[in-house]
Amino acid sequence: MLNASVEVDGREISRVDTGILVLLGVERGDGQNETKQLLRKILTYRIFPDEAGRMNLSLLDAGGALLVVPQFTLAADTSSGTRPGFSCAAAPDLAEIQYASFLDLARAELGAARVREGLFGADMKVSLVNDGPVTFMLSTR
Repeated sequence: MLNASVEVDGREISRVDTGILVLLGVERGDGQNETKQLLRKILTYRIFPDEAGRMNLSLLDAGGALLVVPQFTLAADTSSGTRPGFSCAAAPDLAEIQYASFLDLARAELGAARVREGLFGADMKVSLVNDGPVTFMLSTR
């Protein structure tokens, strides 16, 4: 990612340059174990180019930043019909706890300066300038 930002009510609240935009969906049954596993996977996933231009470096190796945006629609059930169902998504109060936990763990690993966030429950405008584009869906299940 070349850069990403989040706007709420016409005001930019977060921005990062080189790094990863994480759209974080929390499903029913997700807990601290899933949060830790997902963060570890994100931090060590080798998606940044090395000297030869191959995807061989992790966020930890490359020194990039994280922008973490809560995204409950990722837990949508789209298996039938023409309207998504959200019964797989965690209840908002539980999802917010897991989101905050993910941020706390990320800041402990990367330092507060390298972790930015969206606003839970807000109507956000998320902008992304993707490099490649390169996009991955990571899961602990």
